[in-house]
Amino acid sequence: MGVDMSNPPTKDFFASPALSLSLAGIFRGAGANAAATATPSVEVEEGDEGSGGKRDETVEISSENSGPARSRSEDIDFDGRELAEDEEEEDDKNKKKKRKKYHRHTAEQIREMETLFKESPHPDEKQRQQLSKQLGLAPRQVKFWFQNRRTQIKAIQERHENSLLKQEMEKLRDENKAMRETINKACCPNCGMATTSRDSALTTEEQQLRIENAKLKAEVEKLRAAIGKHPAASNNSCSAGNDQENRSSLDFYTGIFGLEKSRILEIVNQAMEELKTMATAGEPLWVRSVETGREILNYDEYIKEFPVENSGNGRPKRSIEASRATGVVFVDLPRLVQSFMDVNQWKEMFPCLISKAATVDVICNGEGANKNGAVQLMFAELQMLTPLVPTREVYFVRHCQQLSAEQWAIVDVSIDKVEENIDASLVKCRKRPSGCIIEDKSNGHCKVTWVEHLECQKSTVHSMYRTIVNSGLAFGARHWMATLQLQCERLVFFMATNVPTKDSTGVATLAGRKSILKLAQRMTWSFCRAIGASSYNTWNKVSSKTGEDIRVSSRKNLNDPGEPLGVIVCAVSSVWLPASPNVLFDFLRDEARRSEWDIMSSGGSVQSIANLAKGQDRGNAVTIQTMKSKENSMWVLQDSCTNAYESMVVFAPVDISGMQSVITGCDSSNIAVLASGFSILPDGIESRPLVITSRQEEKSTEGGSLLTIAFQILTNSSPTAKLSMESVESVNTLISCTLRNIKTSLQCEDS
Repeated sequence: MGVDMSNPPTKDFFASPALSLSLAGIFRGAGANAAATATPSVEVEEGDEGSGGKRDETVEISSENSGPARSRSEDIDFDGRELAEDEEEEDDKNKKKKRKKYHRHTAEQIREMETLFKESPHPDEKQRQQLSKQLGLAPRQVKFWFQNRRTQIKAIQERHENSLLKQEMEKLRDENKAMRETINKACCPNCGMATTSRDSALTTEEQQLRIENAKLKAEVEKLRAAIGKHPAASNNSCSAGNDQENRSSLDFYTGIFGLEKSRILEIVNQAMEELKTMATAGEPLWVRSVETGREILNYDEYIKEFPVENSGNGRPKRSIEASRATGVVFVDLPRLVQSFMDVNQWKEMFPCLISKAATVDVICNGEGANKNGAVQLMFAELQMLTPLVPTREVYFVRHCQQLSAEQWAIVDVSIDKVEENIDASLVKCRKRPSGCIIEDKSNGHCKVTWVEHLECQKSTVHSMYRTIVNSGLAFGARHWMATLQLQCERLVFFMATNVPTKDSTGVATLAGRKSILKLAQRMTWSFCRAIGASSYNTWNKVSSKTGEDIRVSSRKNLNDPGEPLGVIVCAVSSVWLPASPNVLFDFLRDEARRSEWDIMSSGGSVQSIANLAKGQDRGNAVTIQTMKSKENSMWVLQDSCTNAYESMVVFAPVDISGMQSVITGCDSSNIAVLASGFSILPDGIESRPLVITSRQEEKSTEGGSLLTIAFQILTNSSPTAKLSMESVESVNTLISCTLRNIKTSLQCEDS
């Protein structure tokens, strides 16, 4: 894509604003299908969206595959043309009729605007300016296209709600007809009196039904009138704290999602009880594996304890993934609860696991600053850091509840009817009651018990990742728990004011330390987003001369100061190596051995000029390295992080003068970095050791690693340039040579 449509990273970790309510289908299929399904491109310059000059609130239905629609307030022709009504200048006393000008948008323009619409139905001035420059349109044209697109979505919503009302009316008519037939049968055709005492009792019952029928009719009419007023009375506020907006959302929940609010609250309360049992129960519900030490769910005991719907009614075969993990995190309880309920903070907390996330609707706001009792419908796209494993898309309802003065619970559960009404294709992955119990341990510590329980449609997984995915390790509780501990520890080191000198070499000021850590974190977020199988990226498979399976994608950066401007190519390859993850991680992060694999160093010396610790493990650090060669000198920013599940080494060349200003404490948001790096996972084959030993080197040599290597390069500084085959071949060669050097250094050429 030419424009980065993602949610911008927040200024401070855990300090991002709440994501406004979004379209339910906000992330589905962005890109390729947009032009084929995009029909609206009419601009109405009078008023705002045909609603009396008032802005409309975010609608709650998918904008995909929505055909031509007609608003009740005005007739609009959504045929790919843009209608602009310009008043001719005339005498104040005489007003002439308005002329209509038609402008046809190109398929490319419609596709780009559709893509931004899916991400942000209400783009701000900056986004509109950016898009208008890219598409060669006036900002007003972009503005009015978005207004009319929202008008069309409202029309679709009205049509959907009206169809539900019609169904209800038909049902009432059928009931009324049946009651009349029963009454006629129960009465004498001559005198109209009841034929028997039994029939008399039935007649009294029918009279009660008539009264209920009349009440239902009145309710339907009230709903019809309210829905007629609802779109025009909408305000533009997207704040989750706006009572009027949330009230209107709840009033029409049945119409939009096909499920009453009371039923959703009943389901999440049941899910909360199940989570508490799953988090605290021992045997026989959870059995500890003798070989791996991990807890395994006894599914026979589970179905005895909790009701499970029969999934054999025509659905594809599903696999169950259940796991539990417990750990202590360095963060206070209110901040941790907030990070789960704010979708931006939640996404930033787990960048390696979450590629996309959105709050679709707020069902209940909750009470107090911690939102006790809050319920919200959410969407997430879960990923692994490789393009070889497909993402998992899941809708779920998240509920936050205070259990005691020192204990909170966050529960996620997928609800069938809600999912199906939003997107019937999302049956591939569902959340059974999952989440975490958080217990305040004082002194800024919390004990977290995490339960992850997924029901996934069985699908083909690349053979290299089959073991780690099918075992539940890839998306299991251990992975979430390890990532949470790592990010919370990173936050503690970021906020620390009494950092020992040995943990902050080469940087004299606290402001400089924070500025560098922010830049490194932004670089790592960018890396995680660039190498996954998310629909953000379109991967093309190419084969190298040495036989590696390499995936290549490209994108254009028009004006994002966080990355170089121009055409960017990303190449990724995943391989198995017969080396332990610890050995591989230590080798790749060591600046003293960088010249062994980095062909950009040209064999020159590499030295560390700054080293900032961001965790207790010495592998969790941010370094600034200088590579000196005969021709020139280059600085590289490197962020290395490791936990019990995975490790990453992310790096990017940086401008020397710009980096020097960051070291002094200047803002790093305008420093352009293009992240490359490595993701390291265990291969998932867990077994008993062949010998018992206390020697660390013996332990570390057991097991292999799944290494994903990714390089991003700027192929052309002009965003309008096209990707050349020479650029693809050069990045292909870069991947192949780097892999060969790594295998040679680690003596695993035959892997």
